Amino acid sequence: MWPRAMMQGVLAGLAGAVAMTAVEKAEQRFTRRPDSHVPARTLERLLGLPERPTRQPVSLNLAMHLGQGALLGALRGVMATAGLRGPWSSAMFWALRLTNDQILENATGTGAPPWTWPRDELVVDLAHKAVYAGVTGLVADTLAARHGPGPGQVHARLRPGRVHDVGPPPREISRSR
Repeated sequence: MWPRAMMQGVLAGLAGAVAMTAVEKAEQRFTRRPDSHVPARTLERLLGLPERPTRQPVSLNLAMHLGQGALLGALRGVMATAGLRGPWSSAMFWALRLTNDQILENATGTGAPPWTWPRDELVVDLAHKAVYAGVTGLVADTLAARHGPGPGQVHARLRPGRVHDVGPPPREISRSR
């Protein structure tokens, strides 16, 4: 079940990354905001590639967008299969996507903490990552739903609401997916 969940998540993550990139390009046409090459510079440093500051590494930008999208999407697929579905789960995943960017960019020295950014750039980044998280979540949830409820959903249906005296369902029920 879990390898399938990860593969479905990879597909969902790629769909989310493509949607995010398309929305970003549309926004840039409207706002005339230039491309950010931070993703490409981050990938260069992660892979130990030589940096060429005068070159605009468009292919590396795309590779970083799609690669991060696919890898993190695998986690969203696992979330959906476990029963963490819907907008709340996509919001949790949105925070994870933002955190992943910040860890990689700050660890490689290609980015700065978001509270130091100009507010308009921060809003744009948050919006683009929300598109990624929303589309990735929608696709992952749809793919996972084809296989029935996740273990967490089965548990939640035992007794609605968050209560202290409901233990997990027997393993046979959880595994009957």
